[in-house]
Amino acid sequence: MADQDIEQAVSRAIEEAPPRNFRETVDLAINLRDIDLDDPSNRVDESVVLPAGTGQETTIVVFAEGETALRAEDVADDVLDGDDLEELGDDDDAAKDLADDTDFFVAEASMMQDIGRYLGTVLGPRGKMPTPLQPDDDVVETVERMKNTVQLRSGDRRTFHTRVGAEDMSAEDIADNIDVIRRRLHADLEKGPLNIDTVYVKTTMGPAVEVA
Repeated sequence: MADQDIEQAVSRAIEEAPPRNFRETVDLAINLRDIDLDDPSNRVDESVVLPAGTGQETTIVVFAEGETALRAEDVADDVLDGDDLEELGDDDDAAKDLADDTDFFVAEASMMQDIGRYLGTVLGPRGKMPTPLQPDDDVVETVERMKNTVQLRSGDRRTFHTRVGAEDMSAEDIADNIDVIRRRLHADLEKGPLNIDTVYVKTTMGPAVEVA
């Protein structure tokens, strides 16, 4: 359960946002300090499962064959096999479009080497190399979990953003999501909370409100 300060910040961000004719996302802006981001080992690059979900559609594509591919069809947005992979390797524009339109990729571990060969130069720089699916992993469970997952990625910049919900979710649920992200950052950063300067929450078009 998140603390009241976070929940109050979320409530303010939603209440102060001017009305729009579309469903806005709620985003978190995180500003880091006292950390050398020129060193790649210090950069934030984490997948976090949000307890209350993202409040948005998350596009997931699975690379798989056989039985796993059949099971993935019920839950994934698209399922691609080895032939599809080879075709994408020959069509750079199609590969880039797929990478830009997809939030997460999942792939059978046995296909990872070919994915690296055919799509590594497209997916790698975008931070979208697939999550490997081991033989004992349940593809349905994996995809369902990833639908509630966001990526925290700072790169070499001190300020980075991540989605934490949608404006029609409760402030309490969004606050719980923020709390999980904050705890993960505290655990991962070298100096924990001391590496975080400020954190703001805002809707897509609304004002930013500082999270205490």
